[in-house]
Amino acid sequence: LLDRVRDAIRVKHYSYQTEKAYVQWIRRYILFHNKRHPSEMGGNEINAFLTHLAVSENVAASTQNQALSAILFLYREVLHQELDLNLDAVRAKRPRRLPTVLTTEEVREVLQNMGGVCQLIAKLLYGSGLRVNEALGLRVKDIDFAQKQLQIRDCKGMEIRITMLPDLLVEPLQDHLHSVKLIYRQD
Repeated sequence: LLDRVRDAIRVKHYSYQTEKAYVQWIRRYILFHNKRHPSEMGGNEINAFLTHLAVSENVAASTQNQALSAILFLYREVLHQELDLNLDAVRAKRPRRLPTVLTTEEVREVLQNMGGVCQLIAKLLYGSGLRVNEALGLRVKDIDFAQKQLQIRDCKGMEIRITMLPDLLVEPLQDHLHSVKLIYRQD
């Protein structure tokens, strides 16, 4: 069953992280119900599992929603079974807090305490709004120094997006590419 789940996720071109998360939630759902096959279960079992997550495991609301999405994917896309789902599960409470945002001075201090390639990546994250995986996956052909743009491939939704390359990073990036090219030639 889990192999069928993986196949369905790959057909839909979901990310590998989504695949891992969904398979893990489906496995936990099955184990929670003593290894009963999901086709034998329905809305009541889903509610019981989600309530267990909120009450006994004290998970965050987003975690509970991810578990529900994985289970719904299983029923809709793998088992091709429609559920008349009436969610009576205890819902995890969403935290009411503002995100912590560093001031410009705090960001400057953090970046000054870094060095080398790590500092360059952190500056790219901050200056271009990249996600960590996007910054780590950048290739030489994705950088357009003339237009001061970065082409981000394989981002969320498997789309390509364009973002800015900050002026302050043009020279450090060119220097880094030059030093990497020298190492490549020596090797």
